[in-house]
Amino acid sequence: MSCARPTVVAFEAGRDGFWLARCLRNRGIEAYVIHPTSIPVPREHRRAKTDRLDTAPLMRALLGWLRGEAKHCSMAAIPSLAEEDAKRPSREHEKLGADRSRIVNKMKAALIRLGIRNFNVKLRKAAERLDGLRTPDGLPIPPNTLAELRRDLARLQLIREQVKEIESTRQQRLKQAPREGAHPMLLLLARLRGIGVETADMLVHEVFYRALRDRRAVARYGGMTGAPDESGSRRREKGLARAGNARVRKGMLQLAWRWIMFQKESALTQWFRQRTAAAKGDVRKTMIIALARKLLIALWRYATSGELPAGAVLGPAT
Repeated sequence: MSCARPTVVAFEAGRDGFWLARCLRNRGIEAYVIHPTSIPVPREHRRAKTDRLDTAPLMRALLGWLRGEAKHCSMAAIPSLAEEDAKRPSREHEKLGADRSRIVNKMKAALIRLGIRNFNVKLRKAAERLDGLRTPDGLPIPPNTLAELRRDLARLQLIREQVKEIESTRQQRLKQAPREGAHPMLLLLARLRGIGVETADMLVHEVFYRALRDRRAVARYGGMTGAPDESGSRRREKGLARAGNARVRKGMLQLAWRWIMFQKESALTQWFRQRTAAAKGDVRKTMIIALARKLLIALWRYATSGELPAGAVLGPAT
């Protein structure tokens, strides 16, 4: 009798995402997505690179991983279609915020080139006031520059409307179904003073929905672990490893600064102040990274087990 051999498919993570892996798994085929940076490659300055040559190390890494040798490569967690879709509002909101800052800075630069520095391009009636602007020589804005500024203001208004639509849709879903999916976890985090719905949404759908096994896994996924450089008697720290989720790392560093402002009596804030009270130079910037790592772990425990961070204050229930 011939024994049926299972079919295993693996490919590197890339622009196509996870649709192919989900499609194969739904048809009973064992499929994996490999982290590209986990595949060891030769370190020559110039090396041949073709699809045929790249397939061989991928196959060796996959076979080693299937034998139980975890160091051969790392596999990406394959999210469901609903989990992927739940990330879109937060990511689009972040992208629109970056576009808004880029357009505002572009408009300010265009005005500064004409010597106009005291005009706020973010005003609601900025478009109506452009015609009245004058350069230091008393001249109006040149016609081509004026037309460009009007187009930029139109883009800025569109971005405002899209941001408002995302926020209102999210609030409506939270009110209509507060116990659906990850909504209870999101509302729980948003009750903490200093954490808004946008930050809570990002944390829930980027980190806390995953089944991370312990606090070390949480810190690694958030990109909050160090990169030690030890060789012989030399011991130094190269900074953050930056191997995790860049969105989470950026959001947590911003949240850490807000935390020491709005949660002044919490144990984490007291820990930070004790270690930076007499600090000089960039010590506060270094310690804020450590605070962000501790805060991420504390929020993970709060979101998954209900353990409130020591000394943290809750805001009014909404």
